[in-house]
Amino acid sequence: MTLLHRTFPSALISLLMAATLSACGGSDPVPAAEPSFAAVSVTLAHVNDHHSQLDAFANTELVLGGVATQVDLGGFPRVTTAFQRYANRSDVIKLHAGDAITGSLYYTLFKGEADAAMMNSVCFDAFALGNHEFDDGDAGLKKFLDFLRSGSCQTPVLAANVKPQAGTPLASGYLQPYTLKTVNGVKIAVIGIDIKGKTTNSSRPLNTTVFEDEATAAQRTIDELKAQGIRHIVLLTHQGYEADKALAAQLTDVDAIVGGDSHSLLGDFTALGLSSSGEYPTRVTNKDGKLVCVVQAWEYSKALGELNLNFNTQGEVDSCTGQASLLVGSSFKRKDDKGTFVAVDDATRLQIIQSLASVPTVRVVEPETVAALTLAGFSSQVTAKKAETIGTATEALCLVRVPGESTNRSAGTAGCETANTLARGSDAAQVVAEAFLAGSLAADVAIQNAGGVRIPVPAGTLSMNTAFTLLPFTNVLVELPMTGQQIVNVLEDAVSNHLDSAQSNGSHPYAAALRWDLDMSKAKGSRFSNVQVRNRATGVWSAIEPARTYTVATNDFIASGKDGYTTFGTVYATGNYVNNYLLYTQTFVDYVLAQGSISRPAAANYAHQKVTTVGGTVLP
Repeated sequence: MTLLHRTFPSALISLLMAATLSACGGSDPVPAAEPSFAAVSVTLAHVNDHHSQLDAFANTELVLGGVATQVDLGGFPRVTTAFQRYANRSDVIKLHAGDAITGSLYYTLFKGEADAAMMNSVCFDAFALGNHEFDDGDAGLKKFLDFLRSGSCQTPVLAANVKPQAGTPLASGYLQPYTLKTVNGVKIAVIGIDIKGKTTNSSRPLNTTVFEDEATAAQRTIDELKAQGIRHIVLLTHQGYEADKALAAQLTDVDAIVGGDSHSLLGDFTALGLSSSGEYPTRVTNKDGKLVCVVQAWEYSKALGELNLNFNTQGEVDSCTGQASLLVGSSFKRKDDKGTFVAVDDATRLQIIQSLASVPTVRVVEPETVAALTLAGFSSQVTAKKAETIGTATEALCLVRVPGESTNRSAGTAGCETANTLARGSDAAQVVAEAFLAGSLAADVAIQNAGGVRIPVPAGTLSMNTAFTLLPFTNVLVELPMTGQQIVNVLEDAVSNHLDSAQSNGSHPYAAALRWDLDMSKAKGSRFSNVQVRNRATGVWSAIEPARTYTVATNDFIASGKDGYTTFGTVYATGNYVNNYLLYTQTFVDYVLAQGSISRPAAANYAHQKVTTVGGTVLP
């Protein structure tokens, strides 16, 4: 052995020994060891769906310490401050899950410049496209992304399933499928996924821009990253909470999903008087049977989510914890002896702040100074427009999409505490439909999709800001001749879009001079019954006549067949309609100016007269 060791190189010795063992029928080769990864902890700090809502929501009512209390909720400068908490940490990835733009006068006037400035005050590590990014088409999105890229942050814009055609506005390096972030020497991949159906049906992307199936694009990109040796995978999606949970089960190797689109508040907020749509984080399993942590952080610059992921040496999620927290100011109002909300005294204010220090669902946060100054440069112009008063609301007009939905979109608006549980659904959408009917001299009925109406309207003064925040899009009023049967088909289309096709529940219909009973537990074609039309001249209700032709007023967006309104689209495609070229927001403004004050319609005039949920519950 000594001579052999001295005479031959060690590599040759190894080869000879292996050959000898093989010839002697030695043991089988040892299988390759599973790859090992350094254990690592990562924090994902995230927001979604801020929708150009850059100012705080003043006088939002929460229950603090068991007492009804009004607070200033959110505002992007508070979001900036909340993110600054992570400034000196190397384990944090800052994420925005889409729908940054459209929804307020900041977008109407500045077309994304103000939003980009606020986002650059945070410097997100990744931003995923949402469907509303395409509301002004590919060219409008490019304009916003140019503003976003003009700063020093250079935030990666992610959309693995969006493929612009060469030569179109987004084709020159605006989008990328994923980005990599290194945390303590470990690479974390963040993949962007935008919702396919809702974007193509409910926004205005170019016909040449391809939206690939979400699961197909996600798995392809995951496999590509695995081939590079990357094991830690986060999806940054904009497709909704339920869709995120379903997607996780279809994919291998995904570890976490940070989402948007459904404006879901996750976590236990019952002590604050708010309902939520699920746990934060929501724990599901992927196709491998491994843990996936799903999160979302509500809406409108109101909250910040923090997901803490602990990875083991197999590169899998060992555990996840976290919290979505509401961002509130340090001033508070409570009711006095007369029942009027007034500012609390200093001692009470300090007591509230101290008590909230132990409440993880709320963070007391002051606006970041530089971000606030930047926003002020835009808000001075917005304020002038906002200040124009158009009328009053004598009571709150609550916002609901589908009657019986889990999250109360009107949370914090006095008078809307149980709005999502009632059969009547959205007061706001109902009043908008009434405005359409009033704005059309020819219409027999008016139909409006729930998703086109964006906010609840508190009781009190109505301003131009109210109107443009309520109805922020550039839709116009059109009139279509339709038979009674076609109208019923339109209603069935709209509900089927979200119940059967798993598309946006913003398609849910509301109407003026048209009412019905709705049973969502039944199949398409049998959900609507007792459909009636109100005579415009006499106010008398009667059963809709299937063969009779009626004139329907609606917005040009759903009239063209978007948001699942297929029957509308077939009529629109023939050219047999009248375009009033009246901005639908202006229709609402004109309605309020003519009325002076508005309120909830009489119970008999609501579109939803009786509603049965998918589970068979009859709503009150």
